[in-house]
Amino acid sequence: MKRLQIKTAQNVNINFTLANVGQRLLAFGVDNILKFTYLYFAISFLDFKLFEAAVGGDSWSVRAIDVMIFLPVTFYSLYTELLLGGQTIGKKLLQLKVINIEGFKPSTTDFVIRWFLRVVDFNLFMLLFVYVSSLGLDNEIGLLWILFLFGKMIGFFMILFTKDNQRFGDFIANTVVIYLKDDVKFSETILEDISNKYVPTYPNVIKLSDNDARIIKNTFQTAQKYNDYKTLIKLRSKILEVTQIKSVHKSDKEFIDAVLKDYNFYTQSM
Repeated sequence: MKRLQIKTAQNVNINFTLANVGQRLLAFGVDNILKFTYLYFAISFLDFKLFEAAVGGDSWSVRAIDVMIFLPVTFYSLYTELLLGGQTIGKKLLQLKVINIEGFKPSTTDFVIRWFLRVVDFNLFMLLFVYVSSLGLDNEIGLLWILFLFGKMIGFFMILFTKDNQRFGDFIANTVVIYLKDDVKFSETILEDISNKYVPTYPNVIKLSDNDARIIKNTFQTAQKYNDYKTLIKLRSKILEVTQIKSVHKSDKEFIDAVLKDYNFYTQSM
């Protein structure tokens, strides 16, 4: 498997395993099964004739209803990656995650770009078909089939042959897809999952270095695992000493967790 090495501002290297084309195809397949399942039940159980009667047979209203029914499928990858922090359901099952190529959580704009450029990665055939049709080559069935296969496999070939396994949407959005089940797990890095609406509490955490944050996180996770409250107290005291923070959290766990999230917030925003 290919690996991505990221050097932070404090010259600390973080290594990630990049998801390969097979893993991404499996995740893609799971997501498409979910989409087709939704469409199957929508078409099977929704009474479209009732809808047509309700709108008086107006063709524009009927088309509007069709569009509304297909919206969850159209925007599936966008809203799932936004809600699940870089994962669709397929990616979550395969333990894959979208991150910024610098190791941070992608912005909303990055996710929108990835979603929009799926038209190039997986649906280029539609654009090519329109172009060929405009040339009056509708009867060239062989050519259309070649275009169909080519248009559907742009993303596949880019993931297969690019340095960081990026499809076109990844390349433009500066994102990569990583495999979380690795020797160097995502949870073992200094990165934390924080929402776009996260509000930090302790600005002084910027006095810490990446290496400090890594030591704090590793010590914190070990102390939690073994309910080592003495270590938590010492860790909290050391953080207060180094950063000169005035804690508003009474619980050691809540305080240290907030410090780690705040550190990620400020360092990702720089």
